[in-house]
Amino acid sequence: MTTRYEAVIGLEVHAQLLTRSKNFCGCSTRFGKMPNTQTCPVCIGMPGVLPVLNRTAVEYAIKTALALGCAITPHGRFARKNYFYPDLPKGYQISQYELPIGTMGALEIVVGGEVHRIGITRVHLEEDAGKNLHEGGDGVSFVDMNRCGVPLMEIVSEPDIRTAEEAAAYMRELRSILRYLEVCDGNMEQGSLRCDANVSIRPEGSADLGVKAEVKNMNSFKFVQKALEYEIARQIRVIEEGGRIVQETRLWDPDQEITVSMRSKEEAHDYRYFPEPDLVPLVIDEAWQEEVRRTLPELPAAKRERFVRQYALPKYDADELTATASTAASFEATVKAGASPKAASNWIMGEIQRLLNLESIAIEACPVSPERLAELLKRIEDGTVSGKLAKTVLEAMFKTGKDAAAIIAEQGLTQISDTAALERAIAEVLARHQKELVEYRAGKEKLFGFFVGQVMKATQGKANPGLLNEILKKRLAG
Repeated sequence: MTTRYEAVIGLEVHAQLLTRSKNFCGCSTRFGKMPNTQTCPVCIGMPGVLPVLNRTAVEYAIKTALALGCAITPHGRFARKNYFYPDLPKGYQISQYELPIGTMGALEIVVGGEVHRIGITRVHLEEDAGKNLHEGGDGVSFVDMNRCGVPLMEIVSEPDIRTAEEAAAYMRELRSILRYLEVCDGNMEQGSLRCDANVSIRPEGSADLGVKAEVKNMNSFKFVQKALEYEIARQIRVIEEGGRIVQETRLWDPDQEITVSMRSKEEAHDYRYFPEPDLVPLVIDEAWQEEVRRTLPELPAAKRERFVRQYALPKYDADELTATASTAASFEATVKAGASPKAASNWIMGEIQRLLNLESIAIEACPVSPERLAELLKRIEDGTVSGKLAKTVLEAMFKTGKDAAAIIAEQGLTQISDTAALERAIAEVLARHQKELVEYRAGKEKLFGFFVGQVMKATQGKANPGLLNEILKKRLAG
């Protein structure tokens, strides 16, 4: 009998917080600056300096923990996590160990139509290390200390994830929450959201945990899913071939689409955590928790449910529109300005997104405001312009900044809904295509589309489609 296996996956997500300054000093956190230009004696660990905790970073961590349903630790403290690496100038990282900011939360995801509840073990604060640069050639490496001390929030899940698809869904939902909270930009390509996965396998139905491998270097949702699919298959193959899984750290190689061994972890590394002597204990009382709680926005899951209920949208539309808070806000503003919810949804997900992608801009910078989009959609609804011509109008609005009415008037794009004018156009088309007319009346009904196209061509696409179809059917019937 063939043994069936299941995966046991836990994710450790590091989110760079959107503070202007670092966790324990006043240096800037801006991305992309010249190497080693955003440092000071505190963040590069010069002797005798004292760290000062960034209050905003703490509030962002509290905010995230509350959004994930965590219990807040009222009395916390920071610790020194000791290890040597060239990009860690102090020889230790200031982190949290026994007393994180939040514990025992949960995040719900939907995969294959089923709801999965993923437990959150802890949410804690720490500082980032620098970055080793190996691109110089000649066997020389460099270290950029700009990232030293940048505030990181680590979100550790319970080993409740069973498939690579669930892991990718968890990451998407978590990133969406962090963006709604405005605590992290979620840019995985720039490293502001990073994910490590602990993966093991076991026979289905077993409660025992297998030997785990840690997989690093996954900087996109696609890579998270691909890396875990590969690693799960690799571990099953090793077991079925009579081998054994070793505890190790593995890297995802996106070019070869495989995980490769980085270092062995047969024995857990002892970081020798001990309390950070230069930072006072962290007290998060009820008043501070409530102050932060009042700033929580409507979160993605709640907004999705409301969009389906309030606007009668399909679940797919609600999922797409609530992916970012900005898209959701644009949709609601368009509806508030008078557009029908379904029309607003279709155009924002379709033409608006297409034009934004072409220009590589976010919806917050869209040159067509929700009010002007609503105006255009009302012109479609009242028959002023056809849906096809409305796309031309929208493109012109995008480029010029003018409103729909001005562009329709300037370009003469008003839809032809005059019955007599359409009768004349149809008569002219039928007169030019007698052969096709005979074939149609002999039973070749597929030619109806041909005649519609010819009339649209003759009217430069301005014919009212509904009225055209109605009149054309009568004339073709003889």
